Amino acid sequence: MKGLFTGRFEGYSLGHFQKDLLSGTIVGVVAIPLAMSFAIASGVKPEYGIYTTCIAGILTALFGGSRYQIGGPTGAFVPILLSIVITYGYENLLLAGLLAGILLCLMGIFKLGSLIKFIPRPVTVGFTSGIAVTIFTGQIASFLGLTGIKKHEAFIANLNEIFIHINTINFYSIITAFICLIVILVTPKIFPKVPGSLVAIVISTLIATVFFSGHVPTIGTAYGTIPNTLPQFHVPEITFDRIKQLMGPAFVIAMLGGIESLLSAVVADGMTNSKHNSNKELIGQGIANIVTPLFGGIPATGAIARTATNIKSGATSPISGVIHGIFVLLILILFAPYASHIPLASMAPILMVVAWNMSEQKHFAHILKMKSGDSLVLLVTFLFTVFTSLTTAVEIGLILAIILFTKRMSNMLVISKVLPDHTRKNEKLLPHVVNKTHDCPQISIYTIEGPLFFGAAQTFEQNILATIHYKPKVLILRMGKVPFIDTTGESYFRSIVHSFKQQGGILLVSGIQSELETTLVRNGLYVEIGEQNFFEHTGDAITYALEHLDTKKCIDCKHFAFRECTQLSHQPQKVNTVKGKVNALDF
Repeated sequence: MKGLFTGRFEGYSLGHFQKDLLSGTIVGVVAIPLAMSFAIASGVKPEYGIYTTCIAGILTALFGGSRYQIGGPTGAFVPILLSIVITYGYENLLLAGLLAGILLCLMGIFKLGSLIKFIPRPVTVGFTSGIAVTIFTGQIASFLGLTGIKKHEAFIANLNEIFIHINTINFYSIITAFICLIVILVTPKIFPKVPGSLVAIVISTLIATVFFSGHVPTIGTAYGTIPNTLPQFHVPEITFDRIKQLMGPAFVIAMLGGIESLLSAVVADGMTNSKHNSNKELIGQGIANIVTPLFGGIPATGAIARTATNIKSGATSPISGVIHGIFVLLILILFAPYASHIPLASMAPILMVVAWNMSEQKHFAHILKMKSGDSLVLLVTFLFTVFTSLTTAVEIGLILAIILFTKRMSNMLVISKVLPDHTRKNEKLLPHVVNKTHDCPQISIYTIEGPLFFGAAQTFEQNILATIHYKPKVLILRMGKVPFIDTTGESYFRSIVHSFKQQGGILLVSGIQSELETTLVRNGLYVEIGEQNFFEHTGDAITYALEHLDTKKCIDCKHFAFRECTQLSHQPQKVNTVKGKVNALDF
């Protein structure tokens, strides 16, 4: 625990506390209706969302890696949690959340926080938009006041439920929902600093209670009275079979929680010009998700909108997050029974607006307009999120993104046969110089540009072996622009080395970077090629090659690929050594 709060409260003063008290209270007000809405949408009682906001909010603030992060239940979790509740039940949801917390802690301990940035943007936009569609459509039944609705995992099945029960439409619910929606949309324009969702719930609840009493389903009629007591400590039953059964859902919760919390922390960094600790943030989220289920809470993560509200309200430290949790807890104790009168139709517009805000429609449209591989990844991830599950969507999206990335990387590998351009002062090696009448039969020079990895290694081998087929005496590979080589690239490179040596050729390598040289030393290729066959400059490699030619074959040769060819092609006697060096090929 030593050093846990180091640097987070340096220079903290009463003035800072006053700012944190205000911002924490404002965020707490914003969080209350969201907490209940997310819990109900996830298939659990509304008080569980409040418990999550209290406990996870405090623990995230204390142990997380961002000074401004607000933790709690979020819309992104809704489809996953609902699916787990439907399939495994509420008790197993608690265990899945606890396991997810352990996984998040391990991710932080093993410093995997930075790996989140490697998830492509089209994948995150795709599954976020898909989740938004699922949340939005999931609230249609409550908005219309439909009865007899059963919740399913499948998107189509849920839509089918709406069509089947459309005859149970309740116009009182529709009026209540519309009043709530209008207040949510209008309040920020008139009173920018007043949380529209809370005002909307209060106004719509009062109208429904006075004018539509008994005609509109409420939290109380659906879930009973919300208790104004502290959450009870309870350890879910833990067995090996249950752990094995829930490890998949727990992994999805951990991954999504990690992604969303770190995205929220990045947003906070941009708004405050600060820097969060990604691994510490994962550990903080892990601790929050381990403790919260022990008090009946659902999985939590960093909430982007609430974190932004926290910053805009003047937060200066994690104390604002702690105050936000304490404020919600006090509201629970003092006013919980009154929340039972809130119409379910009033909760629907709140989640619909949340879904719209998280849909990232502008980014979605922008990526789609590009009509590239990213557009395909976006659409596939989106469709799989809506019509299957988030787990499948992320897996398929990542696999597709990796395949497209591999293809792009393989296209970056450029293999060019080159010769000195004698028309240039520096005699730069260029591919356009090579043609049928101007190409040395005994020395082949290739410039390799790009990574030699599994996606490009076969292309590399095929191009070089095509040259070996003509059996040149010397093969020079200019590898100064090869950043790395993986085991597949190494295997193909070794095949080239063996094939060329078997026909009695000499393979020379010039200009390799120190990292690549280390790799070749480690995998043994450096020794197989021969230390004496590595050159810092291509000019030195060409000089060495000219010294080891079969000069008999040079007589009467008309290719004149090198300046020395004029001398070599016209002398009848055997020439043992070509003196001098090739000029200005040191690049």
